[in-house]
Amino acid sequence: MPDYDVIVVGAGNAALAAAVSAREQGASRVLALEKAPRGLRGGNTFYSGALLRFAFDGADQLRALAPDAAKERPELFDDVGSYPKRQFLDDLLDLTEGRSDPELADLLVGRSYDTVRWMVAQGIELEPDVDLGGVKVGGKVAWPSKAVLRARNAGVGLSGMWFKAAEQRGVEIRYETKAVRLLQDKRGRVTALTVQDDDGFHDLSCKSVVLGCGGFEANPEWRARYLGRPWDLVKDRGTRYNTGDGLRMALEVGALAHGQWTGAHATPIDAAAPVYGDRALTDKTNRLSYPFGVMVNSRGLRFVDEGADVQLRTYAKIGGIVLNQPGGLAYQLFDAKAIPLLEPRYAGSTPLQADSLSALVEQLPVERDTCRRTLEEYNAAVEEGPFDPTGRDGLSTRGLEPPKTNWAQPLDTPPFVAYPVSCGITFTFGGLRVTENAQVMGTDWRPIPGLYTCGEMVGGLFHFSYPGGSGLVSGAVFGRLAGAAAAG
Repeated sequence: MPDYDVIVVGAGNAALAAAVSAREQGASRVLALEKAPRGLRGGNTFYSGALLRFAFDGADQLRALAPDAAKERPELFDDVGSYPKRQFLDDLLDLTEGRSDPELADLLVGRSYDTVRWMVAQGIELEPDVDLGGVKVGGKVAWPSKAVLRARNAGVGLSGMWFKAAEQRGVEIRYETKAVRLLQDKRGRVTALTVQDDDGFHDLSCKSVVLGCGGFEANPEWRARYLGRPWDLVKDRGTRYNTGDGLRMALEVGALAHGQWTGAHATPIDAAAPVYGDRALTDKTNRLSYPFGVMVNSRGLRFVDEGADVQLRTYAKIGGIVLNQPGGLAYQLFDAKAIPLLEPRYAGSTPLQADSLSALVEQLPVERDTCRRTLEEYNAAVEEGPFDPTGRDGLSTRGLEPPKTNWAQPLDTPPFVAYPVSCGITFTFGGLRVTENAQVMGTDWRPIPGLYTCGEMVGGLFHFSYPGGSGLVSGAVFGRLAGAAAAG
């Protein structure tokens, strides 16, 4: 008899969803391996904002998922409308430039609401994300991106609730245990896993393995290899333990690579953020209110359309654009009109501040004469019209390159503030090709018996960018599928 029915490698959202799903589907002995020590457990999930994007038919479906919020503020979802599957799919295809694998995209979108409902049934409590998904104007909340709910207490809460659910269902969790290699029998079935802990190397036998241990975002050598220069120098917003172990092991046994291996989710973050994710700061280093201001690089030039779309449709690629500026730095500038719209995470750092735009520029380590001209040209190019922070308002610049296509207000009201930002990588897009039940495909285009994957390791879904909140839902969707199939 094997040591375990199912071994899950990893202990983030996707991995623990797989472990809980395996137990739910009858696997009696389920083991989750966490390479990190207990105090650093949880993978990237712990560091996330825990926003969940899913299709829904109307406010009643949201109230069913977050009943406490519905009781406390019954009016909160009155104007949310709906987010049909077709719209979710269109958003996904739009932001991935039509490259999202159609079968995986259909699975993600089609199973999104049911999977989030399943998460709630496992003990994952949800709350409205009025700070990132919502915009507060005049005492009311608008939801421009249709991503409305997050796990209670963000990533810290989501991670803790998943561990509680796994432990309550009898999942064994081993900490400081690294997965080293997959072992196969003569027929090619994965039947064991070599692991390394404080006592050395051991082989653990099993009926199936689920790989849910993330991408290679914490591995500078792999970042240089696949993402290219200067990605080896980027800061990692999350765990330092996602170094590509699962991908390496799978490729060694002939798994088929899939997706954009040159792509990654990366956001603008506080320039003073640490090299790896901080357990106290978690996602609070993000600086995502740039649509309401102007960004300049060290040469004093604008370099991107800050108002191309709402932040949850652009933030995952803006970080990489910042990284490729001189020195990998940029400066987000706002005036008094925009300051009330900054998301609360900006309070985690003290901006440069001045009573005139020229005086603010004097404080910036940029080419100041160029920067002044840039801001003068921007202010002169802003067209008149109504400003509406709750959605794309068409308030744009004219004759400016790059343009600002929405929320283009002049910087003309003191005080003026500037926040230095750099790039923080969240996760990599390259992964493995999987079947509709999350079984890993081999390079012979046949499923590898006994091997499944989920989370960041599922390749083919995300390219270039992604709709905010869809990563964690993808992890849960494919984690649930992988765990159920592995238990079968």
